[in-house]
Amino acid sequence: MSKVMNRLGRPAVTAAAAVVLSLTASGCVTVHGELEIVPTSTKAEAARALDTFVTAYNKAEKSYDSSADAKYVTGALGAIDAAKLKAGRTLHPDGNPKHTELKLTDTRFTVPKKAGWPRWFVADSDNNRLAGYRWVMVFTRDDVSEPFAVSYLTLFRDGKVPKFKTDGDGWGEAVTPDAGGLAVPPADLSKKYADYLDPRSEAADGFADGQHTTQWRASRKKNGTRPGLSTQYIDEPLVSGDYAPVALRTEDGGALVFFATRRYEKQTASPGSDLPAIGASVKALMTGEPKQSATYGYVSNQAAFDPPGSGDVDVLARVEGITTAEGS
Repeated sequence: MSKVMNRLGRPAVTAAAAVVLSLTASGCVTVHGELEIVPTSTKAEAARALDTFVTAYNKAEKSYDSSADAKYVTGALGAIDAAKLKAGRTLHPDGNPKHTELKLTDTRFTVPKKAGWPRWFVADSDNNRLAGYRWVMVFTRDDVSEPFAVSYLTLFRDGKVPKFKTDGDGWGEAVTPDAGGLAVPPADLSKKYADYLDPRSEAADGFADGQHTTQWRASRKKNGTRPGLSTQYIDEPLVSGDYAPVALRTEDGGALVFFATRRYEKQTASPGSDLPAIGASVKALMTGEPKQSATYGYVSNQAAFDPPGSGDVDVLARVEGITTAEGS
């Protein structure tokens, strides 16, 4: 397992994904005539949803059985989680020999008021897996008959979770995908980020400097061509269904936007050269034989601060995982 910014040439499910190891595009859709702006959940219901998720997640991780938590993960986290469990079951059919129970504590819930579906809320928890980080999760559902499922999970350093705007009753404010008054409408952020990451783009702008922006672009440019090995990148936005972005208003008038992307990395070895070593968990997902090239598919979910008015979007946190691998 590697860190979120895994070293090129040794693709693996990220450390953050290993720690955690996801249908509607608008927050203003009307279903069953529900037009009233109301809280998306009660605080007690949100707490129960968190407990249910943790129980199901632990069961799935212990047994490497994806059916155990399939109802409680979706979107970006669902894709990452399913690939992790598939690889784990292939390598350890009898279950996870190193499983330790996940515990989430000191949880802060931000439940927005909005009309229609999907209903969603944000939970921000301390954890027993990664010291100094908090799990920030989006729970969502598309109908009252469905359970809440986690679609986004990002890891924030302690003290770095933005402060959300709340009203006098403690309810948060949902920001619609097409909202104006921000540097980038939340609905456009996935595509803008995918375009920005393209190492062929020479005029990339719109994002603040950082690990997930300027540093990552520089790493791609540096590692795109190395002696005996070339790497091609393709980034794609993920914007529909439970991959649709969601956003919460922050106290300063901006928004914290959760959004997803997909990328492919194709490594091709020159004649007489070998491909970089491939880890066991990635081999468990691989189809084909990696003789000359290997293509890895990733799903990534990000949380970014979208400032009010204008300015650069700041990508604050990112969790990704390999979901497909193909050799040729």
